[in-house]
Amino acid sequence: MGKDALAEHLGVKLLEVKPGYAKATINITKELLNGAGVTHGGTIFSLADVVFAAASNSHGPLALALDVSIHYLKTTREGATLTATATEDNLTRKTGLYRMEIKDENDKLIAIAEGLVYRIDK
Repeated sequence: MGKDALAEHLGVKLLEVKPGYAKATINITKELLNGAGVTHGGTIFSLADVVFAAASNSHGPLALALDVSIHYLKTTREGATLTATATEDNLTRKTGLYRMEIKDENDKLIAIAEGLVYRIDK
């Protein structure tokens, strides 16, 4: 994950990675807002994607996303701190299914996402 230039650019901090799990945080700055003045959906999706990638690649084989869906539940604004976790729901030799939750600094659920990866045997 040290090579994830977008995560670094956005200010995502990876806090924890263990097999099938990852946790990261981001502080919302004005550059991460949309035209309505709330946290850009792309910011939230990117945070979810970082923990998804970390958790799904935590077993060793390269895992690449096949599908990701996200549901935005609540808006946040500049100054918020968002924390995302990814938890493995199912793992096979070729695929992995992950659930991502994004919460604000008050532990309120902001978004829920689900992602499916294809695991590449080398």
